[in-house]
Amino acid sequence: MRSTLFNEEMSYNRAPGRDIFGVRMLAPTLMIYGTEDQKKTFLLPVSKGEVQWCQGYSEPGSGSDLASLQTRAVSDGDDYVINGSKIWTTMAHRADWIMVLARTDPDAPKHRGISFILVDMRSPGVSVQPVYNMTGGHDFNQIFFDNVRVPKRNLVGEENRGWYVGVTLLDFERSGIDYSATSRRLLSELIDHFRASRNNGEPMGEDFQARNMLTERYIEAETARLLAYNVAWMQGQGLVPNKEASMSKVFGSETLQRVTSTCMEVLGLYGQLRPGDKWAPLNGRVPENWMFSFSHTIAAGTSEVQRNIIASRGLALPRG
Repeated sequence: MRSTLFNEEMSYNRAPGRDIFGVRMLAPTLMIYGTEDQKKTFLLPVSKGEVQWCQGYSEPGSGSDLASLQTRAVSDGDDYVINGSKIWTTMAHRADWIMVLARTDPDAPKHRGISFILVDMRSPGVSVQPVYNMTGGHDFNQIFFDNVRVPKRNLVGEENRGWYVGVTLLDFERSGIDYSATSRRLLSELIDHFRASRNNGEPMGEDFQARNMLTERYIEAETARLLAYNVAWMQGQGLVPNKEASMSKVFGSETLQRVTSTCMEVLGLYGQLRPGDKWAPLNGRVPENWMFSFSHTIAAGTSEVQRNIIASRGLALPRG
């Protein structure tokens, strides 16, 4: 019987048809910055799960310093012509559309001269190369743009003011409910396993140290959930979370690291077994989640970036 500690949906589904980028990031961003035409064109397919989106932000030379991006969008009549490359683009191999940050004014200061453009992934000149992670999974990709023509009606917000559209989208992306959902699901399954298992003839549930570790992780997972719910409530009120989204992101992603590490420790050597091994507890999901958890403190802005945002915009501290 599944533990009743967690009684809501705890899975985080990246399967086709469940467009986390469109629903969680593009839709609220378009509601703020999009034209009426863009809203009519793009929001309904997203809400119906008919279109898959991905996010073209990071580049091989621009990660945490995102404003240094070099992908160019050059004006040519009614179109932009885009050249450059994006990397770590999650689900690009399944996406129909991509949200691209591109430089439209190379002479402007780096936080200016950037525009936010919606690009059809089927456009001539778009190519996708897989980037496999250390678990052997294929979520990430590198995208190349070779003279890709995009109509100017796909510009979101003002030309050369796309940085502000982009960081608003990041505030929505960092809501972070997936971190607590994954943590809570793993804890629920581990607790069920813990209750039913014995170690040297003794119930594992009587292990004082393990009980304390699981209790600490449970408190943290619940806290992460409430932080994410607060961000969702703000979005529902038409507010744009900023420091709140960064708080949710940094705490939720680091909680997931602690949860997966605790799962590995409690399960001992068995916790290192991968999917397909008949002795693997929890179907081998623990080492998979543990390895993947490290990327969560990097993707969508590193923990260091989030703490800087909290310090400057939450605590009004000067830049370090």
